[in-house]
Amino acid sequence: MNEQLTKHISKFVAVGDDELVEINRFFKVVNVKKKANLLVAGDTCNQTFFVSKGLLRKFFISDKGVENTTEFALENWWITDVLSFTNRHSSEFYIQAVENAEVLSLSRENYQRLLHQHPAMEKYFRCIFEKAYGAAQMRIKYQYDFSREELYHHFRLRHPEFLQRVPQYLIASYLGFTPEYLSEIRRKSLS
Repeated sequence: MNEQLTKHISKFVAVGDDELVEINRFFKVVNVKKKANLLVAGDTCNQTFFVSKGLLRKFFISDKGVENTTEFALENWWITDVLSFTNRHSSEFYIQAVENAEVLSLSRENYQRLLHQHPAMEKYFRCIFEKAYGAAQMRIKYQYDFSREELYHHFRLRHPEFLQRVPQYLIASYLGFTPEYLSEIRRKSLS
């Protein structure tokens, strides 16, 4: 039984120990090497991932060949391509390990069975999706409200754990900067 997942579920819904054991059986442990892809653009996303250890990112490659990071997921976070996962069509995204990772994979079929057999998980996933949607909504707001420099400093203050673990070029990609521009902002703030 994965203790991290169990604790995470218990933060949102009341589920007994026996049921938590049953819930854990729907998941498969997957070890992922740094830079390995869990999802490749063009494939259908058939899984959603809970990060037990490590760090993942979701990104797409623009028509100009530029990688644009849209999301990070570290321990106790979920990551998937929601549209591809729910609608069963090809994804436009990649999901990749930023560092060696251990994830719990939940297939679409197991997800449906899990919700049917354990109704409390319906509430759990609703809570997870609400939090993710709210975070995405605020990210869009910040992109309109803040200058590029303010956006970086806001990110730096709100998510210091990423600065220690994520390469600067990926942070730049996430914020919509070039790595050179991010270096310039960082240099300015040190002087």
